[in-house]
Parts: sequence; structure tokens; C-alpha cells
Amino acid sequence: MTGPGFHFDNTYLDLPEALYSKLSPVPVTQPEIVILNLPLATEMGLDFSGMSPDEQAALFAGNVLPEGAEPLAQAYAGHQFGHFTTLGDGRAILLGEHFTPAGQRMDVQFKGSGRTPYSRGGDGRAALGPMLREYVISEAMHALKVPTTRSLAVVATGEQVHRETDLPGAILTRIACSHLRVGTFEYAIMQQDKEMMRSLVDYTLDRHFPSIEDTANKALALLEAVVEKQADLVTNWMRVGFVHGVMNTDNMALSGETIDYGPCAFMDSFDPGTVFSSIDHKGRYAYANQPSIVQWNLARFAETLLPILDDNIKHASEIAEQVLRSFGPLHKEKWFSMMRAKLGLTGDREDDESLVTDLLDWMHGAEVDYTNFFRDLVPGDRPHGKPYDDEAFVAWYARWQERLARDQKDLEASLALMGASNPVVIPRNHKVEQALDAATNGDLQPFRDLLDALEKPYQNQSGLTPYQSPPKPEEKVLQTFCGT
Repeated sequence: MTGPGFHFDNTYLDLPEALYSKLSPVPVTQPEIVILNLPLATEMGLDFSGMSPDEQAALFAGNVLPEGAEPLAQAYAGHQFGHFTTLGDGRAILLGEHFTPAGQRMDVQFKGSGRTPYSRGGDGRAALGPMLREYVISEAMHALKVPTTRSLAVVATGEQVHRETDLPGAILTRIACSHLRVGTFEYAIMQQDKEMMRSLVDYTLDRHFPSIEDTANKALALLEAVVEKQADLVTNWMRVGFVHGVMNTDNMALSGETIDYGPCAFMDSFDPGTVFSSIDHKGRYAYANQPSIVQWNLARFAETLLPILDDNIKHASEIAEQVLRSFGPLHKEKWFSMMRAKLGLTGDREDDESLVTDLLDWMHGAEVDYTNFFRDLVPGDRPHGKPYDDEAFVAWYARWQERLARDQKDLEASLALMGASNPVVIPRNHKVEQALDAATNGDLQPFRDLLDALEKPYQNQSGLTPYQSPPKPEEKVLQTFCGT
């Protein structure tokens, strides 16, 4: 077998052993390739052309390990819906860190690869549907220019996993800048070892923020950098109408990537209270709550850094609180900048805030489709028909046109800015569910068609109409499930 060209350099093993457990994936009986992300493979400098489909399946199932892999499961903790618990990779194995030809370090991780010391009674396996969900949503997010982990492959295991019913099993190969998360630090602080915390801070800075690793107070520099990254990330989620669904602290990657695509979904009609997760009964992780939850999670991260922020714990708390207070104004600034871009506006005018908030109030009341509405504005002429003939919208549109006229940029530049900020197509929940249902029953064509439709989401292309249309009443997806 000719290997694909992995180049592993596994620095996570240099961290204290309390943060991981060495073990190998549990082999499966009849692995079969479901999908292989060849464009991503090329970006990574990998070539699978010398491998047969059976050899590819054995590799991505973990039955055969690539040269240089040093598999491990990571230990971490987390606040899940506000409640603290000890966790860890209960069904995931990190093969190692692959170096791309461009010099980028990328984690290669299996999901659904068998029991680990952190499985907590689980079977360590995953079902095909949820693994394909992560594949399609993560690749769509990448195309939407939202920072995200990515998916390299999905293999069927040839085995059944039992959830509410028996389902076909699968393993996903996830690619990430790293799997360091807030929960990693929450687990480390439980060890009551300052040197462990310092080594973890040093490692995270070296891995993700090397330009600031020589600062005097490294813990402070890391906290400030993570605050900035998370403000950018959640602003991007809001831009495309994405609802993560399970924003637990173990699902906040310090790299600023979106991680863990469980009960995630995209808004159809604009509603700040949109919730899809079947387990989020109180709307903790609703669309509009996401920025405040990010800040809450950042506070949990800051708490782990207090012992090394300053020897005086009171002073350390004051330092952390000052950084955390910066998140609100920082996010507000980024959010309004994002909304201006969606409307083709540049600069900062006194009445911009009311222009944006009045629009969103109208959109909510009129129940307009979030994605299609902004694309309807892009051509430059006022859209007509229901609900665009509403007097309130006509009046708002006139205000917007007046604001555009005061910009220094010409109309063409404003429309280009809108076109780059507002996708033509998103992974509509009903289309995703239809594709996953078909794939689970052996028909992958709807899944492949959906991937093709989402490949260039900012370009108008023929054949997109079925993927742009909001769901009919009977097609609406009101709940999504984690699938663990």
C-alpha cells in the first residue's frame, strides 16, 4: 500500500500525561468509504490515488494506522448547559498533528472510533447520519468563510449502533487547527498544578498565537487573544444565521474555529429566539443568545487562568474582569460592522444603529427569510410583492437608500460588498435532513447534490432554486438532535 503522505509531528504528547490517554482506535468489521474530501486532501498535501478503496477504508476506520500516528484521547471537562462535569474524548481518537506543505499544523482526529477511558459507559461509536451532518455543515461553513473544523472522510463501519433504534455506524475524520478548548483548561485547573497550567498556556500560545508568546504576562495575552477570536467567530455565525445548538465550554475551541456539529441548524425565517436543539428546552443557546453565551464561556476560561494571571488572586480577578468587560463593546462593534457590510454600508454614521435595529424588528415581525431577504436587496432595486410592499419596509428602504447615497463608495462597490457578505445558499435544514435520510437508506446522491450546491455559496448558479427555497410548512425542521 502506498501511503497518502501524512507528515506527523505530535507535540500534544509533550504536555503532562494527565491531559491525555494513549490508545488506538477499535477496529471495525467491514469498513467502506462513504465520502473522501479530495479538495481538502490536496490542501493538506495528501494523495490517495495510490490506495484502493478498501485500503482507504481501512485507514479511515483506524484498522490500519498511518506511519507516524501516535493515537491518543484527550482529557477535558466542561460546563454543559451551565453544569460542570468531567468529560474527555469518549468516542474520538487524535491520530496526531499533520504538517501541510504550507507549514500548517493540523489535527487529524477520528470520531466514532470506539471506547476510550472517557466514554462514561458509552459505546464510543457514531451513527452515519450525524457524521454526514458534520461533514456537510462543516464544509458548508468553510465555503461560507466561517472559521471551522473540517471533514476529510466518512467511512461506514459495517456495524450497527444502537440509539433509539439500530442505525448504520460510521467514523468521521475531522481536521482542526487543534482540539484545545475551554474545557481543556477546565480539566487542567482541576489538577491544582500551576506548572501544568503554565505549560498549557505556553503550548496554546505557541500553537495558535506565536506572535504574542513572548509577552510578559502570557496568561493575560492568551485571554485577550481568545476573546478577540471568539468575538469574530460568533459574529460570523450571526452573519449567516447559524445556530450552533450546543455551546458548552467543551465545544469552544481556543483556535476560534467552529467545533462540534451536533444539533446545529440555520435559521429560515428571522427570529432571534430560534432554537433547534431537542435538549435546549429553555433556549439557552438560541440564536440571539449566542454572543452572551460566548462571554459566559470566556468567563469560565478566565477563571482557569486566575492562579497564573497574578500571584494576588484579587488582582488576578480584577485583570480578568477587565478583559471580560471588553467583550461586549468589542462584539457590538464587530456585529454592527458586519451588519453594515450586509447592507453595503461603509463608515460609521450616527443613525446606523437605528437603521439596522429597525430593519431586524421589521424582519422578525414580517417573518421574512433571513438569507433570501438580504440577497433580494443585492440587485439594487427595491423588491416587490409580499412582504416588500409593506409600508414599514418601503419607508425603511427609502432610509437605506438615503444612507447609501451618503457613502463615499459608488453603488457598484456597495453591491459587491453585499454580495460578499450575504450567501445565495445555505444548508437549509429540510434539505440536510432529506439528504441524510436518503444516505442512511443507501442513496448518497441527494447528499452529493447538496454538497455541490453549497460549494460556492456566494455565486448565483443554475440549479440552486431547490436549495434556496424556504421549507414548505410540512418540511420545516423544528428540532435537531445531537446523535451521540
